[in-house]
Amino acid sequence: MTPMLEVADLNVWFGLPHERVSAVQDASFAVAPGESFGLVGESGSGKSTILRAVTGLIDTWSGRIAVDGHPVAGRTRDRAFKKTVQMVFQDPYASLHPRHSVDRVLSETLQLQGIGDIDARIPRLLDDVGLGRGFRFRYPHQLSGGQRQRVAIARALAAEARLLLLDEPTSALDVSVQAEILNLLHDLRAEHRLTYVMVSHDLAVIAHMCDRLAVMKAGRIVEIMDAATLRAGRPQADYSRRLIAASQYSRG
Repeated sequence: MTPMLEVADLNVWFGLPHERVSAVQDASFAVAPGESFGLVGESGSGKSTILRAVTGLIDTWSGRIAVDGHPVAGRTRDRAFKKTVQMVFQDPYASLHPRHSVDRVLSETLQLQGIGDIDARIPRLLDDVGLGRGFRFRYPHQLSGGQRQRVAIARALAAEARLLLLDEPTSALDVSVQAEILNLLHDLRAEHRLTYVMVSHDLAVIAHMCDRLAVMKAGRIVEIMDAATLRAGRPQADYSRRLIAASQYSRG
């Protein structure tokens, strides 16, 4: 089976050669269609950097990145890529244009992807993410953080993407709202047969949402395990054991 996402020998760096900083080193993993794969580790371990390299937000990388069997290079991402892959960012307050209504946010995505019947499609998207049709002409300042993140998810679905890159999608939200968004993502994955790559510092979230995960330290993947191993607290790498022991998940 062709992986939905393949990352092989990925290196990502910043800065000029004489002051180069390596953010990711020799990272390799593959995500099957329909799988939910997690990236965990301490802040600065390179988790989000991998997602940004995949989407083309970073062009200083080497190695192989392929989506559904199609290699990508540099910052270049064609329409087929953008139709297949969408990213949901951490901060719903920054990811939506403050002067664009929900209708405009979704309409522009549909138009860019060449998807017709916009007037019928937008209400269905809002229904999919648990927002009523009355939200269609609201602006970001009229929405709560959780509602903004639902709009961001609807924007990703508008492109009919099959692979969603989720960069700490609930960490900026109130605790009371986090579970609602995670449950929404769980349901959407099953309903739309989506593939997820999720970055999170919260091991409980990863254990709940993901089938497998990679543990990162200082830009390197130290271990790939399944979620059952995480839940049982039986990783192989010493660093993974320390990470679990230090997390709230292990005490919860």
